[in-house]
Amino acid sequence: MKQFADLTEREILALAVSNEDEDSRIYRDFAAGLSEAFPASAAVFTGMADEEMKHRDMLLTLYRTRFGDYLPLIRRQDVKGFIKRKPLWLMRPLGIAEVRSYATGMEQDAARFYRKAAEASSDASIRQLLLKLAEEEIRHEALAGRLAEKYLTEDARASEADSERRAFVLQYVQPGLVGLMDGSVSTLAPLFAAAFATHRPFETFLVGLAASVGAGISMGFAEALSDDGTLSGRGSPWIRGLVCGLMTALGGLGHTLPYLIPDFYIATVLAVAVVAVELAVISWIRHRFMDTPWLQATFQIAVGGTLVFLTGILIGSA
Repeated sequence: MKQFADLTEREILALAVSNEDEDSRIYRDFAAGLSEAFPASAAVFTGMADEEMKHRDMLLTLYRTRFGDYLPLIRRQDVKGFIKRKPLWLMRPLGIAEVRSYATGMEQDAARFYRKAAEASSDASIRQLLLKLAEEEIRHEALAGRLAEKYLTEDARASEADSERRAFVLQYVQPGLVGLMDGSVSTLAPLFAAAFATHRPFETFLVGLAASVGAGISMGFAEALSDDGTLSGRGSPWIRGLVCGLMTALGGLGHTLPYLIPDFYIATVLAVAVVAVELAVISWIRHRFMDTPWLQATFQIAVGGTLVFLTGILIGSA
């Protein structure tokens, strides 16, 4: 790899051309990735890509005037310490907030590069163009604002906000809710069966711990392997699996931890109170994010949790 300070003016211009071309392609990839869920924002990024191509053409014209038609192959990864980009544009689905933040970082990086390149250039015409492009990159935020005013109408913003909320629910809330329900409800029977069969808090705690952690691992892998997110738009399978697994374990550990208390009856009363809180939280999440009527969500969760709870007590007391 070459040091930036060792680049010739010819190589700096060639690198700038390559940089603008790559940025334009990144913006077009963003536009393609956002076109279905966020069409108005996709149009903004298409406009940004066109602007980057104008910069590329300006640089290429100056290069040909100064050095001829042959353009040496030099890219970002060929220069030590140069701009490194995480390939966010390859991810699907794309998050609109993350993409906008990423684009802001791109413009700031490009402006910094042009200022540094201008300092290294002794040619007045090259230095003037590089400084002009640095200012253009800084002004891109204003350009994005103008494009947003053109394409992001109130209806478009409302539609995109709805799409973003749906993506958040699919990628995080849904797997987390499934895990929390499974962990909170499915571990009730073995935990309270062990409690009423042994009347020994620590042994009950071990049973609950094993059930919670085991269920978390099982649910995490099941969620991760069930759907790669490509067609469903549910995002990274491993993130969903991690969310689901952690929430499953958390749901079971909530009413398991009270059995660290040596007194069996105090531990059991506290565990039952924790179960009531867990079921209330599950009902609230279903009401808040799944548009389930509050009474319906509470009734369904309460009935299911009570049946599993009583099953554990009856088996443990047999």
